[in-house]
Amino acid sequence: MTANAPTVDYDAIKTRQRDTWGSGDYAVIGTTLQIVGETLCETVDLEAGQRVLDVAAGNGNASLAAARRGCQVTASDYVSSLLEGTLARAASDGLTIESREADAEALPFPDASFDAVLSTFGVMFTPNPERAAAELLRVCRPGGRIGLTNWTPAGFIGQMFKIVGRHVPPPAGVRSPLEWGTEPRLSELFGSDVEAIDSQRRHFVFRYRSAQDWLDTFRTYYGPTLKAFGTLDDAGQKAFEQELLALADESNTSTTGALRIPSEYLEVVVVKAA
Repeated sequence: MTANAPTVDYDAIKTRQRDTWGSGDYAVIGTTLQIVGETLCETVDLEAGQRVLDVAAGNGNASLAAARRGCQVTASDYVSSLLEGTLARAASDGLTIESREADAEALPFPDASFDAVLSTFGVMFTPNPERAAAELLRVCRPGGRIGLTNWTPAGFIGQMFKIVGRHVPPPAGVRSPLEWGTEPRLSELFGSDVEAIDSQRRHFVFRYRSAQDWLDTFRTYYGPTLKAFGTLDDAGQKAFEQELLALADESNTSTTGALRIPSEYLEVVVVKAA
C-alpha cells in the first residue's frame, strides 16, 4: 500500500514565510541586486506604456527598472513593509509605481490585465508553485511575456539554501524553490499554455569585504538566514556559521583579499500563447 502524501497547510507556511521575509531588512541585500531587474527588463524588451506587474516584488528592483522604461507598473508582495520601501525608492527616483499587497498564489487582478509579468527571485519561493505559475499566466494577456529570475540549484545561493535546509529542514510536502532554476521544472509549470520558454544562465556577483562581512550581513538582514540562526542552539549556530563561511571561501574568485562570488541564476522569458 502506498503511503498517503503529507497534507500541506499552505496558509500556515505562507504565514511563516511572511514573517521570515519581513524580518531583518531585506532591502540591504535586495538593493544590491538592482542590475538583475534592469537586465531582465531589457531581455523582456519592455516598451513604454505597457502594463507591467511585478510579483513578489520585494524591495522593487524590477518595478523600478520597468518604471524607468516608461511602463505603467504595479508592484505586489505579501509583505507590506517591502512595498513601502519600493514606493519610497520610486519617489526618490521621481518614478510613479502603484502597489498592491497580494499573495502570488491568488493575485487580485482580472484575467489578462498586464502586458508583462515579472518576478526577480520572488515567485520561486511560493509553497504551491503550480498555483503561482497558473496565476502568472492568468493575469498576463495573450501574447504577453512573463520574465523571471530564479536562483539555480548549483549556484552559490542555491548551495547556501541547501546548507540552510540541512540545519533547518523545510516544510514536509513542499518542493524546493530551487527547481524554478531548472528548465525541466519550468516546462512542467507552464505546460502547453505558452508559445515559448526561453532561458539563459547568468551570474550576479556578490561583493563584500570578506566572507565574514558577507555572513554578518546575511545573518543580520536576510530573513531566511536570520531566522535559521534563530532556531539553532549555540552549537548548531556555530556549525551553521562554519559551513556558510566555508562555502563563501570556496566560491570566492577575488585575488585581492576581498570577497567576489559569482552566483548563477536562470533568466527566463515565457511567451503566453496568443
